[in-house]
Amino acid sequence: MAHEDKLIGELDKLKTSFSTTIEKIEKDIKRKDKIMERSDKRQRKEYDELQDKLEEVKDLNKEIEDNQREAVFQMGVIGETRSKETANHVIRVAEYSYILAKAYGLDAKESDILRQASPLHDIGKVGIPDAVLNKPGRFNEEEREIMNAHAKMGYDMFIKLSGAIYQAAAHVSYEHHEKWDGSGYPRGLKGEDIHIYGRITAVADVFDALGSDRVYKKAWDDEGIFKLFKEESGSHFDPRLIELFFENLDEFKKVRDSFKDEYKEGLVH
Repeated sequence: MAHEDKLIGELDKLKTSFSTTIEKIEKDIKRKDKIMERSDKRQRKEYDELQDKLEEVKDLNKEIEDNQREAVFQMGVIGETRSKETANHVIRVAEYSYILAKAYGLDAKESDILRQASPLHDIGKVGIPDAVLNKPGRFNEEEREIMNAHAKMGYDMFIKLSGAIYQAAAHVSYEHHEKWDGSGYPRGLKGEDIHIYGRITAVADVFDALGSDRVYKKAWDDEGIFKLFKEESGSHFDPRLIELFFENLDEFKKVRDSFKDEYKEGLVH
């Protein structure tokens, strides 16, 4: 009996010790949970504050991008207005360029960059004297040389600026008068040596120029434009782009119908 009482006593001691240990562990766990909860709240607060700051940065970047795009568009309008083109010419060239860029396989971001940059194709004309820019009739050799300089002027305006749109505008300005067979200006580039931005903008610009009324000419009909494009495929224009033009002709016509000109007097070369 004494032996059993002793054993029960020992068990009671172990039970008490075990209970004390369990209680201590439970307290430690609860204390740890409280610490973690406070830490989580602090970390959540810091995370939320960081997210708010990131949203502010995103909003600011979007505002900067929107302002840049608007500035680029207005620069394009100014460049074309000097040679009496219309604002809708700038819009149509932008949209035509976007259609061709997507069809050619450029990704959505790059296609949109070209859409923003292509209106600046003739921005260098702001540096051409009015006497040359708005001369009625044909240029003499000296005047033609002065006029052709607008491509390099446009390039020089943008090439040192940071930003994808400005860099694209530099290529567009410099190379949209180059021709696939190497007979264009200002550098006589040939084939794929001409930047794709320049090749695309060339098709977009010529299509719009030929199909628009001006004081010195009536718009060409579609049959005449299409005939020229087929004849100039592989000489003036990248033949692949001419194929894509005809494959996406309905889209081109939708843009043309959506942004029709209000007739405005003027001269362009």
